[in-house]
Amino acid sequence: MLIKHPAPGDCREFDVTPEAVYLDRRRLLKSGLAAAVTLAVPGVQAADRYSKVTPAAAPGWFGDKLEDAQWESEVVEGEPITPFADATQYNNFYEFGPDKGDPARHAPMLETEPWTVMVDGAVKQPGRYSLEDLMRPHGLQERIYRLRCVEAWSMVIPWLGVPLADMIKRLEPTSAARYVRFETLVRPEQMPGMKSRFSLIAWPYVEGLRMDEAMHPLTLMAVGMYGRVLPNQNGAPLRLVVPWKYGFKSIKSIVRISFVEEQPSTTWQSMAPEEYGFYANVNPQVSHPRWSQARERRLPGSLFAPNVRDTQLFNGYGEQVASLYSGLDLRTNY
Repeated sequence: MLIKHPAPGDCREFDVTPEAVYLDRRRLLKSGLAAAVTLAVPGVQAADRYSKVTPAAAPGWFGDKLEDAQWESEVVEGEPITPFADATQYNNFYEFGPDKGDPARHAPMLETEPWTVMVDGAVKQPGRYSLEDLMRPHGLQERIYRLRCVEAWSMVIPWLGVPLADMIKRLEPTSAARYVRFETLVRPEQMPGMKSRFSLIAWPYVEGLRMDEAMHPLTLMAVGMYGRVLPNQNGAPLRLVVPWKYGFKSIKSIVRISFVEEQPSTTWQSMAPEEYGFYANVNPQVSHPRWSQARERRLPGSLFAPNVRDTQLFNGYGEQVASLYSGLDLRTNY
């Protein structure tokens, strides 16, 4: 008998849900009560995960898509989901300030509707798309991913979004497109970190991926988390999630996607190339110049229970992504 063991990053299928429960689940999802939906759904742990998450106001298109979202069934054993409060109160989003609490304090002032994304470069379907139009053909999927910050702390977050590959296929890049470049919103009047005299960043924030990285099934364009619309401090209304890379690669509040031939000059790589490389793959064997990457602090934790664990190569997604870097020196291409 053949027994298939799932890879560490694989999503596992739900148990079968009774039709009556499923229909009631759809009704509740449409009303925005995603946090309470799965109390009666066998095999689905969202009720436990989101029971303390208050549903937020969301645009109509998001609510409609939430109704038919594909929900992840379980978290990885031994890696419980980070509480919503920790995931939304401890953030790096320098457009709103340098401290971990600044995004939660200042990001609510950001206006995210309407939102448009410019698509340009070597692509057959360029243009300025509303977020609703960009998302229209795609169903939402929940992906529970580890998030590993280059600062050696980590979380486990349930994202809602669409595979970037699906979006790219629709936009039809040409053969000249070897990289995808992403750009964050610049709006100093609503992003006080941009006006700080302590800021050394040349805005806008820019990130990029090789085309094969962008097309990988794990790469996600997220519009939600914890069964609800994405909070501003976590990159609303559209952010990238690349789970095998350090968190700074997962650019937030995206307003431009460019298909380019040359490797983009990204923000942190431009500022400190000896510390932040273009690839930024999680690697316990390659230390940051100022600290080791061999261990990480999983949030939440405390002074007496810091929840420290070993860092995994590619953040534990090596079986799925290591082939992308076959023959590449991961110490030189950090």
